[in-house]
Amino acid sequence: MFLIVGLGNPGKEYDGTRHNIGFEAIDYLSKKYNIDVNRTKFKGVFGEGFINNKKVVLLKPSTYMNLSGESIREAINFYKLENEEVLVIYDDISLEVGKLRIREKGSAGGHNGIKSIISNMSTDIFPRIKIGVGQPKGDLVSHVLGKFNQEEINDLNEVIESSSEAVEIIIKDGTKEAMNKLNGFKLSKNK
Repeated sequence: MFLIVGLGNPGKEYDGTRHNIGFEAIDYLSKKYNIDVNRTKFKGVFGEGFINNKKVVLLKPSTYMNLSGESIREAINFYKLENEEVLVIYDDISLEVGKLRIREKGSAGGHNGIKSIISNMSTDIFPRIKIGVGQPKGDLVSHVLGKFNQEEINDLNEVIESSSEAVEIIIKDGTKEAMNKLNGFKLSKNK
């Protein structure tokens, strides 16, 4: 079983912001696999279903970003999951828009949601999919809470589709295989 978590902030005012790209990835998986993410528990909204014949729970924490780990810890305890069965999808400012990177473990890299998860799980060993949202040209908070422009939105649709492919590979063949196939994925026009 896999717990697949997309990070973001609750509330309409955060829809479409860089920091909420994890929520958008969960919404994409929800539509693609017909998994309704509408049940409330674990300080979040979630749904259960199957991807590649493997049971999955899709979770969007309703805590703010810096408390995401509390939601994830509750779900881990409820389902009795191992670290390797928790997959987190989130925004990364060190990657340009249209790029994704898969990792088995690692530091928070300044991301408050990941800091909270590492603190609540007492480990930095869990698979993750980072979706590039680009470097800030000014204030970091304004950047991550800012909206994508139209050109970026077009690029994001393709990278979100690739993130779902990464989820499928991780579930079926493991994180290393997904890293080998998709790390550094970049839109063809950016190559």
